[in-house]
Amino acid sequence: MDTEAVRSFVRAAGLGQLRHAADELGVTQQAVSKRIAALERELDVRLFTRTARGVELTLDGQAFLPHARNIVAGVDRAITAIRPGSRGLRIDVLGLRSAQAVVLHEYWRSHPETDLDVVTLRVNDPRLAVTAVQAGDIDASFRSVTDRAALPSEVEMIHAFDSPLELLVGPRHPLAAARTLTPPQLRGHRIWVPGIAPLSEWAEFYDQLATAFDLRVDTAGPNFGNEVLLDILADSADVATLVGSRDRYIWPTNHDLRRIPIVNPTLAYPLSLIFLRANPHPGLRAIINHFRSLTPLPEPAWLPSWATTARRSRPVGGTRAAE
Repeated sequence: MDTEAVRSFVRAAGLGQLRHAADELGVTQQAVSKRIAALERELDVRLFTRTARGVELTLDGQAFLPHARNIVAGVDRAITAIRPGSRGLRIDVLGLRSAQAVVLHEYWRSHPETDLDVVTLRVNDPRLAVTAVQAGDIDASFRSVTDRAALPSEVEMIHAFDSPLELLVGPRHPLAAARTLTPPQLRGHRIWVPGIAPLSEWAEFYDQLATAFDLRVDTAGPNFGNEVLLDILADSADVATLVGSRDRYIWPTNHDLRRIPIVNPTLAYPLSLIFLRANPHPGLRAIINHFRSLTPLPEPAWLPSWATTARRSRPVGGTRAAE
């Protein structure tokens, strides 16, 4: 059914004249007449009778009118729902306790008028997040495609911010009393990061990190969630893990877990933002500008190869890494 024909019918019924309906719709009277005639043929009924004063609804027209109004209202709502700036800004984060979600929450607290929809795509391969951006399922995603040549031409990827890493340990761990740690001090200790997904950007990150500093990164076992991991750390004298300094973790007081910054160099996880080059959501630019207000990455710093390459080719936002 031609929804513009239904719209023409609704306006003609309300105004009582085809000419007035045409003026309001911005088309010719002939166009309105043709639309209504086509609608009548499709419905196989007469909707109007013509009079000297204009048009009047037939009984069938009166019966059809409330439904036609609902059709027009539904179409208008549908168009509004997808029009940029008319709906909330949908951004994908890796988790609702992740650094990305924390930064977005900080932004929203300063700009509560922002209509923000924070979602979590259940995908590990960043290429699937790119596909979701292309399809319009989300406006942006905090993912990194480590090979920029693999990005579709219509998709932009920028550096958002860096997340310095901390060692998270229980009170019985040999490093628990340290105020800060250097990467060499981590050697020989079991850094447990269970359930690293193949093809994920973090799989490549931990491969490069372990190689660069000769670290023992143990990926064995399924990931049963943060709560289980925190319970294990609290009871262990030899297991540690790495977390981002902005990541939000909550544990019982009796766990007595310690978050220890890593320095000289700072180990950092680079976070990128992926979105469409053409017609991005109007609310996205303000959030991108917000990244520039974040605390710069402490130096010296280590980042994986894809992050340092991106900075050499395209500096973004006032943070930089030691190379």
